[in-house]
Formats: sequence, structure tokens, C-alpha cells
Amino acid sequence: MIDLGRVDVNRPIDITALCNSQLIKVDRELNQYGIHLTDEGADVFDAKVFLEVQWVDEVAVAAIEKSGSLVRSRYYDPKSLSAAINPAKFFGFGKPIPTCKTPTVDVLEYYSGARGRGYLADTSEIEKDKIEMAQKYGYSIPELCDRVQQLAMESKNELQIFYGLQPGWIVNLADKEILKPVDPELQKLYNTNSVLV
Repeated sequence: MIDLGRVDVNRPIDITALCNSQLIKVDRELNQYGIHLTDEGADVFDAKVFLEVQWVDEVAVAAIEKSGSLVRSRYYDPKSLSAAINPAKFFGFGKPIPTCKTPTVDVLEYYSGARGRGYLADTSEIEKDKIEMAQKYGYSIPELCDRVQQLAMESKNELQIFYGLQPGWIVNLADKEILKPVDPELQKLYNTNSVLV
């Protein structure tokens, strides 16, 4: 996908970008919960990107970080996932962007852990694990290029589904505008942290 130019490496690559490439399809009706990044192609991966997937194998993490890229595992509840995999369809309904819910109990530990680069993991624990993984797989951790560092700073908070768009906002595609709630109660509702860490 990257080599074919189907995803923009100058933007964070998340489930929305991957589904918009038309090369990957996530079907909620088949109980698919996102992208599982495996070690296939790990020996030839050399792109400089910021990836966000729903599950990632340890060897894939090592290959990504060895190349000077970053990866993060991110949970989406079913409603949020449906919006993320087809944003044009979701925005067409004229509904507010939902708040991404807390991971379920059975996967909370994974998304809070450093080994899978979980989005709820402590940053210092991830840095320690990067060193351990580099030693385990025999590589030096490269410096991140400015572009990848910038992409990492653009990361979503635990409530967001889309980059640059907050929960509660309505995207009006017809008029090309974003409607933001002004009522304090609505703002509080959509910005309540539902993460249990």
C-alpha cells in the first residue's frame, strides 16, 4: 500500500486511511474489529510512517521501529469503528461524532501495555520496551525523522475517532462545514473521559 502510494505517508495512517485506500475492507457485520498487523513482510519493511492499528504482533513492532517508524495499537468500540471505516457514509447521516469508548475488560490490559504499543500505555514504559525489543531482535533504535516525530504529535486523544475532529462535532459534507456544540452540557457529555486507567 505504501509503495503503491495508496496511503499518504505524510499523514498518520489509521484504520480510516487504510480503508480509504480501497485495498482493505473491515466488515462490522462479520464481527471484524479492525486491522491486525502481522509479521508478514517484516524483513523488507523500510517506510518512515506513523501507524495506528487495532492489534500488532511483536515482530511487526520490531520491524516498524527498526525502520524509524512508530506504531500504536488503538481500540474502537463497534459504533466508533463503523464511523472510522466509512466516514463519508457516517457524516452523511448528519450525526455527531461519537466518543470512542473504553476498551472492553478482555482487551484493556493489551491496550494499556507497552509491548503492543497500546494507546493507553505509559510513554516511559513504551520507551523501556523499545530498548528491550531492540536488544531482543538485534538492532539499534534509529532516530526518528522530523516528519514521523510531527505525525506522532498529531496523535488522537483516547476519545477521538478522527484526526483533527472532536467528539460531538457534526461534519456537514454538503455545505463543507463543521458544526461544534456550544451548549456546556453537550461539551461536557462529549469530552467526558471514559477510559479506565
